Amino acid sequence: MAFKTEFEFELPRGYVDEEGNLHKRGVMRLATAADEILPMRDPRVQQNPGYLTIILLTRVITKLGEVRGIDTRVVERLFTADLAYLQNLYRQINELESTAIKAECPKCEHQFQVDLSFPGEMEAV
Repeated sequence: MAFKTEFEFELPRGYVDEEGNLHKRGVMRLATAADEILPMRDPRVQQNPGYLTIILLTRVITKLGEVRGIDTRVVERLFTADLAYLQNLYRQINELESTAIKAECPKCEHQFQVDLSFPGEMEAV
C-alpha cells in the first residue's frame, strides 16, 4: 500500500473567481516542516498570527477547480465555511495517526482497543 500524500476535497460552498465561476473540488497535500516554519518569517504573520492559516493553506492546496496558482488572494476570498472546512481537513490529514491497536483477550476472545501512545504524548501534539 502506497503512502498517501494528497487528499481530494469538495468545499461546502465553493470558491467564486473574478469571472464568477464556482470552484468546489480540490486537492490538499500533506504539510512539510518547511510549510509550517517558513511562514513564521512572513511580516503578515508577525503582525497578525491568524494570517498563518492563510499562508499554510496557500502552500498545501495544490488544486482548486480550474484556478491557476493558489495564492493568498484566493484563500482570503474563500467563504468562512470553506475556510473552516479546509482548516479542519488540514488538521485531520496532518495529525499523527492513531496509536491504538486492536487486541483480543486470549481467554474470552473479547476484542478491544489498546492505546500505545506514551502518557501525555497526544496533548503535546
